[in-house]
Amino acid sequence: MEILATALEGLTRAEAKVDQAAARISQAGVAPNGSAGDTVDLNKEIVNLAVAKEDFTANLKALQAGDEMTKHTIDILA
Repeated sequence: MEILATALEGLTRAEAKVDQAAARISQAGVAPNGSAGDTVDLNKEIVNLAVAKEDFTANLKALQAGDEMTKHTIDILA
């Protein structure tokens, strides 16, 4: 079903957002030249993590709905 593929793609994108934010957060306190200094806006990264979490939750619910629809369709056809 297309809804399952779309939800899985959304989960993958949400995971990528979390990975990107985590990578940026891990660089907090380290300047690009290796010296100390904040180059990461932690407020922005926390917002990015919250958005990624909501994306993940929404796509997970879509995946669950698609799974339920598939089960009901199989029950009807059986």
